[in-house]
Amino acid sequence: MNSKTCLECNEPILGRSDKKFCSDLCRNAFNNKANSDANNFVRNTNNALRRNRKILEELCRDDKSKTTRNALIERGFDFGLMTNIRKTQKGSTYYFVYEFGYLELENDFFLIVKDNKAKD
Repeated sequence: MNSKTCLECNEPILGRSDKKFCSDLCRNAFNNKANSDANNFVRNTNNALRRNRKILEELCRDDKSKTTRNALIERGFDFGLMTNIRKTQKGSTYYFVYEFGYLELENDFFLIVKDNKAKD
C-alpha cells in the first residue's frame, strides 16, 4: 500500500484516501502560499482605492466642492483607480471612487461630488 504525504510538510497522511494534507494548519498554509501573489495585488489595489476615497472625502465639503489637480496629487491621489464611471446626458464624465466622484473642469480644476444615493 502506498502511503501519501502532505503537500505542505511531507508528513504521512492518515485517513481518507483522497486527503492531500495532514491537518487544517498545513492545508491553510499551502493555500495561503499559493494565493499570496493574488492576495497582495488585491490588498494593494483596495488600499489605494480607500486612500483615493479618503482624499475625496476630505476635500468634499457640503456634498460638492472644487479643487485642483495639484491638491489631489500632493495628497497621493491615483487617477488610474476608480470604482465606476458615469456619463451625464450632457456628455460630462464623472469618475467615482465608491460614493465620491470627480469631474475634470477647465484649467486643472476638479469638481468633487458625493452621491447621496449610495447606501451606508
